[in-house]
Amino acid sequence: MFFSHHLLPTLRENIAELLTVELPKVRLQLLQPLSQFVQNKVICNEAARIIFICTHNSRRSQFCQVWAQTAADFFGVPVQCFSGGVEVTKVSDQSVSSLERFGFDVVRGRGENPVHVIRHSEGGQGIRAFSKAYNDPVNSGEPFAVVMTCSDADDNCPVIPDAEIRFAMLYKDPMAFDDTPEEAVQYDECSAQIASEMLYVFSRITIQS
Repeated sequence: MFFSHHLLPTLRENIAELLTVELPKVRLQLLQPLSQFVQNKVICNEAARIIFICTHNSRRSQFCQVWAQTAADFFGVPVQCFSGGVEVTKVSDQSVSSLERFGFDVVRGRGENPVHVIRHSEGGQGIRAFSKAYNDPVNSGEPFAVVMTCSDADDNCPVIPDAEIRFAMLYKDPMAFDDTPEEAVQYDECSAQIASEMLYVFSRITIQS
């Protein structure tokens, strides 16, 4: 079941373009186990929960949560997506701006660790995006799949309690381009890569009627 007609207009156009991206074979191989995890949950009529983790829960894991939830909703896959880190910081302003450029509606929060509300469709509840530890209460609940999105967090979190399964899907950190002329381009490239890969993962899921 697609909800594309509910998507915000600019986001709908960008997703249509992202769906045409041909992913490298090596990335397809990395994505397949996550897709299979979700498919198995759907077949067994069980809740599928995924938490994306990077060190500061500021950039890559936030992109992953937002795009994975959007892709799952787009393809009608019953999945709950979360994110967390090893250290609590804040969602980077550059990440929020990138999501806005892709067409998400963002209600920006305030404070040292602001809570932003990010929506992919009109009238949607939205995702509450803020930096948090991976074991924050908002991420608690049933067992989940863990997706490590940066090598630092992967190395420093050898064991994640309640993790049903663990994957490493590493992305380059756009923070290296902060305060440079390439900043916006690099953040958008990171966001687009994650978006195209999450769309691929959930496009592979068969929903039984």
